[in-house]
Amino acid sequence: MKTYTVTLEIPSLVAKEIKAICATLTGNGYECYLIGGSVRDLILGIPVYDYDFATNAYPEEVMKLFKKVVPTGIKHGTVTVLMHYAHYEITTYRADGKYSDGRHPDTVVFSKTLKEDVERRDFTINGLAYDVSTNEVIDYVGGMRDIEKKIIRTIGDPLQRFSEDGLRPYRACRFAAKLHFTINRETLEAIPQVLDIAKKISVERIRDEMKKILETDVPSVGFEYMRVTGLLDLCLPELAQGFGMEQNKYHMYDIYYHSIYSCDAAPREKPMVRLAALLHDIGKVQTRREGSDGDYTFYNHEVISSKIARKIMRRLKFSNDEIEYVTNLIVNHMFHYTNDWTDGAVRRFIRKVGFDNLDDLFLLRIADRCGNGLREGLPEPIWKLKKHIHKVIEKDNAFTVKDLDIDGHIIMEQLKVKPGPIIGKILNELLEKVLDNPELNKQDILITLAKEIFQSLPDGTSFMHHDVHQKA
Repeated sequence: MKTYTVTLEIPSLVAKEIKAICATLTGNGYECYLIGGSVRDLILGIPVYDYDFATNAYPEEVMKLFKKVVPTGIKHGTVTVLMHYAHYEITTYRADGKYSDGRHPDTVVFSKTLKEDVERRDFTINGLAYDVSTNEVIDYVGGMRDIEKKIIRTIGDPLQRFSEDGLRPYRACRFAAKLHFTINRETLEAIPQVLDIAKKISVERIRDEMKKILETDVPSVGFEYMRVTGLLDLCLPELAQGFGMEQNKYHMYDIYYHSIYSCDAAPREKPMVRLAALLHDIGKVQTRREGSDGDYTFYNHEVISSKIARKIMRRLKFSNDEIEYVTNLIVNHMFHYTNDWTDGAVRRFIRKVGFDNLDDLFLLRIADRCGNGLREGLPEPIWKLKKHIHKVIEKDNAFTVKDLDIDGHIIMEQLKVKPGPIIGKILNELLEKVLDNPELNKQDILITLAKEIFQSLPDGTSFMHHDVHQKA
């Protein structure tokens, strides 16, 4: 064991609560330490969102010492103390039994020492404990050394650690991306040997790790580690298939590297735009054809990419809203603006993409351009489109049926018809007219146009006469 005297800068809002928790436990004769990722991130000076404690007090004893406690994982020795500024997990020292399911220990045995508790954890950088009262970092496993060397290494035998929990290989890749660390050679070489354990992990857990990778500084690091170890073939084989697939003269990289570098180029604070960037060309493998000039083409790849992305996201159980958002960006990312676009064409583009999605679509386009390795930023035609969009928006025009100065109820009342598909058809035709000529968006004009559209429909007059006859 080594100890290091380090004053960690804990944000003032939670510092008092952390000290109060430690003082309560130590004042009652127990040990209490900050443990795991929070200690690691405090040492590295990066934001901490969860503070976890380890103690030799049993869960029932912890629950007696605090007013607001939730037994969140009591069978594994964890309770959550609710304080004013945050919730804090406190876990009893433990030594895990066998892991039959590749994720959770079959049995949990509470242990007496911090050393035993630390040695059953995943990585050395997550095995550090911090004594708040003495400002000492306690290191049984060489975590401080590995933080200094920027290395991710398992505690003990990597095969054993990864065999216990198939999520740990994914976490190693994520930490490499998050912390800008390198995975230790022995640790990295163990991952391909435990893919059968990694297969047992639920898609929800894999999806959550993927989301966390998308929120790191450089997601490509995580995805590349996943590719070389075989994890990517398990969870995202469609992306792995792009490795080595050359593109054309407009791209420096193959489909795979273009995808992960485009992902890097999208804003970190918008992980779903990053996911769209990662998957935006996923259909190029299927649509790749060699042209007469020997270069490759990828016709209609955005449509195929959108369909594949939808299947991937459904498989990984993303929410319906996330699926619709990402696939909408992907299917629309190949737009080509020219100077002959009318205001109506711009309105149709806004309607197709969705007003709220425009800025994110442009962010995807910038990321796509950066990811080709040859260009950056937006080309001039797209800057012109942005200006054209702003000009159209300033006119406060209709972009969807909801923006029309008329609705289905008014149409039914004026035309004396019942609800049905014909109402939607009339509203959509009215919108098409307004997109070309916004000045038509006045209720009296729209009523007149609705009657004309209705009369022009093949069964329009008979519908009207039939309805009037019924009312009579």
